[in-house]
Amino acid sequence: MPSLTVAEFFKEKAGDLRLELLAGREGLNREITMIDLNRPGLALGGFLENFRWERVQVIGRGEHAYIHQLTLKQSTATLKEFLKFKTPCIILTYHLQPPVELIEISNQSQVPLFVSGLETANLIAELSNYLEEKLSPAITIHGVLVEVYGLGVLISGNSGIGKSECALELIKRGHMIVSDDVVKVQHRSGGILIGKPANELIKHHMEVRGLGIIDVKQLFGVSAILDFSRIELAIHLEMWDEKKEYDRVGLEEHSLEVLGVRVPRVIMPVRPGRNLAVLIEVAALYQRLKSRGINTAQEMEKNLLKNLAKPAPTAPPKPLQTQSVIRQSREGHGRTPYRRR
Repeated sequence: MPSLTVAEFFKEKAGDLRLELLAGREGLNREITMIDLNRPGLALGGFLENFRWERVQVIGRGEHAYIHQLTLKQSTATLKEFLKFKTPCIILTYHLQPPVELIEISNQSQVPLFVSGLETANLIAELSNYLEEKLSPAITIHGVLVEVYGLGVLISGNSGIGKSECALELIKRGHMIVSDDVVKVQHRSGGILIGKPANELIKHHMEVRGLGIIDVKQLFGVSAILDFSRIELAIHLEMWDEKKEYDRVGLEEHSLEVLGVRVPRVIMPVRPGRNLAVLIEVAALYQRLKSRGINTAQEMEKNLLKNLAKPAPTAPPKPLQTQSVIRQSREGHGRTPYRRR
């Protein structure tokens, strides 16, 4: 499970969150393992059942006023019970100054105590985004991540099949690249997959056989690069196999499972004469239509089945036989001409 020490968190976010360390410096080596934050309401009153002590504790104006009442009544036993757990750290918002008793207990329990100049809602939003980026489950995938028409497309395939060349053609056509060769994929809350470069050293660089390593940002400008993108479509390139039957209608649905999240997948055969960049553009546009509930293949199948279910047209009624007999008798049984003997 990913983890983050309180010291690392303080070093990286002290400026953004306007943090100041007040007590518990000896506990900076404690680890933060949970993305969610906790507002300790009932826990400050001594009700510790279901207390989420493993989360970062955020104290706002309401909790701060209650702690002041406790210290005025000389009832600090509940604060000691509250801080006996191995809580990662405590953050007070609105630049609220804690009572001396809380500072002393934090030092004794070695629980880092911070004060922030941000409002509670802003602190929670900022800190949640930071912890989600740091602690979300992640894996690395061999492939190329590009954004085509606003849709994150993960291109995979065997080495040397042309993934980087295809991405280069997409960049020339006005699309953006996120990462080449190795993509770090994170599972964010809500079933969202975020892809980014796996290493800062290879960020915005591509390896093209015959050319070497190129800097996309210097060649094409900042409009051709992205730091991260949501992955919404996976395209797998494979060499064309004459013995294999490929989908020609579009009714087959494929998917790629990454970190428990399924992403629509297209298996695209490669052979000379196929413009892969154009095909990937069309696949991205088609996926956007599917996400809006429009599926051309399914609609065509539905219309075809509807036409097949219609009854066959009936033949026009034949004229009555008596009418034809009367017509023939009038034409063939008239008076014969007189013949001289």
